[in-house]
Amino acid sequence: MSLEPEPTAAATLFGDRIEVARRFTTNLAEQGEERGLIGPLELPRLWSRHILNSAIVAPLLRPGVVGDVGSGAGLPGLVLAIARPDVSFVLIEPMERRVAWLNEQVAELALDNVLVVRARAEEARLDGPLDQVTARAVSAFRKLLPLTAPLLRDGGELVLMKGAAAPAEVEAAGKEIRKYKVHDIEVLTLGEGVLSEVTRVIRAAVR
Repeated sequence: MSLEPEPTAAATLFGDRIEVARRFTTNLAEQGEERGLIGPLELPRLWSRHILNSAIVAPLLRPGVVGDVGSGAGLPGLVLAIARPDVSFVLIEPMERRVAWLNEQVAELALDNVLVVRARAEEARLDGPLDQVTARAVSAFRKLLPLTAPLLRDGGELVLMKGAAAPAEVEAAGKEIRKYKVHDIEVLTLGEGVLSEVTRVIRAAVR
């Protein structure tokens, strides 16, 4: 299978960072399946389903420190770090081989706004609380809250990438929402008219 041609939206979303995004996408296409980072069927939709699906979230981030829980291949953490060099990122990933990949990409792409932490989210020892936390395809909202909300400062924000079931996930998380003092919850649909597949995000404030 060959890599999906670069969609026209890529240059718009990445701006002057498009060359870095291309290098990362090529690296992931060449090494991702072999290293267990992406599945064998992902190359024909790597740009649209993974890279741009992550990059569309970049405007929701604010200058500060953003944590990405379960970074895996760097989706969305590395993609967002490429798109937003003005934001600092902490990529939290427990698996050694994925941590190795993340660190290699940080070095090769000269991403001086990224720190990789090998840990499970609930055991991560960070320098301080985070301003925002993101995650993509990690687990249901009610299971994500105990992993993400404690990492945030008071008034920090969750920016969690989700599928079509996002509203139902919010409905099912009532107990956890109260426990972690989550409020101002909204489900955003991003990329309509720009991407071939929209991206859904649960955005919420904590405490």
